[in-house]
Amino acid sequence: MTSWKLCLGLVLPAVLISVQAEAKDETLRKYALVISEEEMAPAGEPVKALTINGGIPGPTLYFRVGETAVISVKNTLEKQDTSIHWHGLLVPNAQDGVPYLTTPPIRPGTEFTYRFKLTHSGTYWYHSHTGLQEQRGMYGAIVVRPEKGARDKVDREYVLQLSDWTNEKPSSVMKTLMRGSEWYAVKKKNVQSISGAIKAKALRNYIKREWSRMPPMDLSDVAYDAFLINGKRSLSLEGKPGEKIKLRIINSGASTYFYLDSATGPMTIVAADGPAVKPVKVSRFLIAIAETYDVIVTIPKEGQFEFRATAQDGSGHVSLFLGTGKKHLAEGPPRANIYDMDEMMETALVDGDTSHLPRPLPPYPLLKSTAPTQLNPRWPLREMTLRLTGDMKRYIWSFNGKTLSEESTILVKKGEILRMHLINDTMMHHPIHLHGHFFRVLNGQGDNAPMKHTVDVHPMGTHSIEFEADQEKDWLFHCHILYHMDAGMARVIRYEGTSDSPEPKLDPKLINPVTLMGEISTLSNMSEGMIKVMRGRDDFVLDGTGGYRNKNDYEVDLTWQHYFNPDVTSFIGYRLTDIDHARDRVIAGFYYRLPLLVKSSVTMDTEGDLRLGIEKDMRVFDRTSIYFDVEYDTNTGWERGVGLEHMVSRDLSFVFQHHSIYGVGGGIVIRF
Repeated sequence: MTSWKLCLGLVLPAVLISVQAEAKDETLRKYALVISEEEMAPAGEPVKALTINGGIPGPTLYFRVGETAVISVKNTLEKQDTSIHWHGLLVPNAQDGVPYLTTPPIRPGTEFTYRFKLTHSGTYWYHSHTGLQEQRGMYGAIVVRPEKGARDKVDREYVLQLSDWTNEKPSSVMKTLMRGSEWYAVKKKNVQSISGAIKAKALRNYIKREWSRMPPMDLSDVAYDAFLINGKRSLSLEGKPGEKIKLRIINSGASTYFYLDSATGPMTIVAADGPAVKPVKVSRFLIAIAETYDVIVTIPKEGQFEFRATAQDGSGHVSLFLGTGKKHLAEGPPRANIYDMDEMMETALVDGDTSHLPRPLPPYPLLKSTAPTQLNPRWPLREMTLRLTGDMKRYIWSFNGKTLSEESTILVKKGEILRMHLINDTMMHHPIHLHGHFFRVLNGQGDNAPMKHTVDVHPMGTHSIEFEADQEKDWLFHCHILYHMDAGMARVIRYEGTSDSPEPKLDPKLINPVTLMGEISTLSNMSEGMIKVMRGRDDFVLDGTGGYRNKNDYEVDLTWQHYFNPDVTSFIGYRLTDIDHARDRVIAGFYYRLPLLVKSSVTMDTEGDLRLGIEKDMRVFDRTSIYFDVEYDTNTGWERGVGLEHMVSRDLSFVFQHHSIYGVGGGIVIRF
C-alpha cells in the first residue's frame, strides 16, 4: 500500500463486503435529507428555490472515520429528478451520485438511500448533480473527523460554505450565455467599451485585443444578485481574544471564484480538499470553485474582525465577523483593470508562488503534504495531454476541442498511473474535478506533492496531475463551473473491462441539450426577426427582413448552420423573397470572423448570384452600441445599414437606424 493512502487513512477492501456480512460492531451514522421547492429570498427578492431539509445550504453532515454513512434522500419535487454527489469522498461507484452514470436518478416522489464507509477525514461537501439544480440551492457541507483525536489544536471551528445566487432561473442564465449576450458584463459593470477604454487610457489595448480577434476577457460568466456565506449575505460568530479558530471553507459557487482575506492577520492553511498539508501562512489567496481549505486564524485583542470572500470579478463580496465590539474590516483585493491585458494576466504569467501579488492564484506552490505521497512505483506510468478549449461567445466548452457528446471517454487500465497535463487554451479559469480519486498536484514539492480532487487551471496556464487507477467502472471528470460542464467540458474516466455497457450511461440533459432563442425588432420603417434552435454545434435558423415602404418586400432565410470554431461557421438553406429582380432559391455559404471582430459572410445560390457581407458592433458606452452592415449582391446590388442600440435590460433594447432601402426608423428589439 502506498504512503499517501496511509496518510489519508484509505484502507479500502479489495472486494465490497455485503450488508449481510458486515461486522457486528459497525457504527452507523444516519441522516435523512428531503429535497423540496420553496419560496426563499437569499438576495431579497422572493423566488422559487430548491432546498434540503428546508434550508440553503442543507444541513452539515458530521462523521468520523470508520463510521458507515446511511443517508436517505427523499425527492418531493413534483416534476424534477434529483441526485446527490458526495464531493471529494471516496465512495463505491454505485454511491457516487451521478445520475445514469453511477447511480439511478431519484424520481419525483421517491427515495434513495446511500450507504458507504467513511475512510478519510477532512472538509468536503455534497450537491445535486442533476441539470443546474446546484445553482438553485442544492448543496451542503460534510465534516469527517479523524478516528482518534482532532488533527489541529484549536479553540473552536466553523464551517463556512460560500456560494453565488441569482434570482434568474438557471435555464434562463444558460440561454443568455449561449446567445453570446454581454448582458451580464453590463449588469456587473465589467463590460468593455470604447469610452471606457479612452477613460482608462487603454484605447490602444482595446484595439489590439479586437484586432487579434479576441473577445473581451472577463473573470466570471454570470452577474449574481448576491454572494452568500452559509446561505446569508453576512454572518457574525463568536470568537474571544487570543482564540485560535479553524475555518472550514467550501466554495460551492456555480461559477464564482473568491479571494479570501482576514482582518485577523495572516491565515494558516492546514488542509486543502480534505487532506492535511504542512501549515503555511498567507495573507490572501484564491479559492477555486469546488475546492475546500481549512485555515486557522487567531482573534486579536479587541473587536470584531472581518473574514471576507470577494468575487474574483470584483462584483461583490460576503463577510463573516468574528468576535464582538468595534468592527475591523479586511482590505480585499483591488478590482482588476479589464482593459489592461497584462494586468489581467499578471498572475498567470508568474511561474510559482503568487501570494505576494494583489490578486493571487490558488496557493498550490505553497502546499506540501504532511507525509510522502508517492504513487505505486511498480505500476506503469502513462502520460496524456488534455487541452482546455472553448468559446465564450458561442458558449461551447470542451477538452481537446471536443465536447462530452463528441468524445465521452478516457480509457484507463486498472493498475496504471495516469499523469495528465492540463493546458488551458482559454481566457477563463477552469476548476477541474475528478470523481472517485485523489490526485497528486505536481507543484514542485517532489515526494510531498499535495493530494487534491479539484485543481484550478488558470488562463493560458498549465498544471500536471497524476493518480493511481485503482477503482473500477465509470467516474466523471469535468470542469466544475456548472455552466461549462453543462456546455460540454467533461469526460468519463472508464476502467477497461469493468463496465457492463459498451458506452458510459450519460444523463440525456448533458448530450447536446436543445436551446430555443429568438430576437425580434419592430421599427417604424422595417422589421427583422430571428428564431434559432441550438443543438451542440448545429443551429437551425429562421431569419427574415421586411419593409413597410415598398409593397411585397421581404426576404426570409431558413438555414442549417454548423459551427466549426470561433472563426468559421458554414450554412446551407433556402431563401424566400419578393424583392425586385429576385426569386426563391437554395443558398449556401459561410461566416468568417475577421480582425477587429468583424463578421464577414459569403453566400452562393442556385441562381448563380454571389453575395458578400460584413457587419460589426462597436460598444461605445456600457449600454450603447453602434452597428453597421454592408452587403453586395451581384443581382440586387448594394445594401447598407447603420444604427444605434441602447440596451435597457437583458431582453429589451431601443434602436434607431438608417437603412439604404427602408430609410430612417426607430423602435425596439425584444429577445427571448
